[in-house]
Amino acid sequence: MGKVITASAVSVDGFITGRDPGPGRGLGDGGMLFDWYGDRDERNTRLFDTLSGRVGAMVAGRNTYDDSEGFDGGSPHPTAPLVVVTHRPVPEASERQTIVTTGIEDAVEAAQKLAGGKDVGVMGGGAVTAALQAGLIDELVLHQVPIMLGAGRPYFQELPSHIRLTLVDVVAAPGVTHLHYEVQR
Repeated sequence: MGKVITASAVSVDGFITGRDPGPGRGLGDGGMLFDWYGDRDERNTRLFDTLSGRVGAMVAGRNTYDDSEGFDGGSPHPTAPLVVVTHRPVPEASERQTIVTTGIEDAVEAAQKLAGGKDVGVMGGGAVTAALQAGLIDELVLHQVPIMLGAGRPYFQELPSHIRLTLVDVVAAPGVTHLHYEVQR
């Protein structure tokens, strides 16, 4: 069974969206969080392709799903199926999407079955926080962008206790610093 990882572009002040995210507005005024991806610098490309190649299934929280307009029936990953964890009704899912309403543990378990032994990626502040609280996240990657957005959706919501991390790698590239951590158990 693969690992459970999370990787997200994040501002220096901890936001994964700008102000006013939502359907039709995506990341709100935080679109520059992904400018580095379009740069196609060798360091960015190598890191992104390596992480993407590890993932066999994705888990997304409901806000991320809605902000992304249901990923047009697909997934944020080009080949991996998507598991959406939510407590609210969802319109009918596509054949690449599974809806789980019973919590993050069941969503990750469903994704692990779909992942074919590869890693499971978790995205969205609420889903990531719930997975951290449940002790499910093995690795965390911050694509830290040198901007302070001042508002938006935070990557991490309030946690009930400290979570210690071990720094695995740092890759400085144009417009972003990639920080790769393992979660200590």
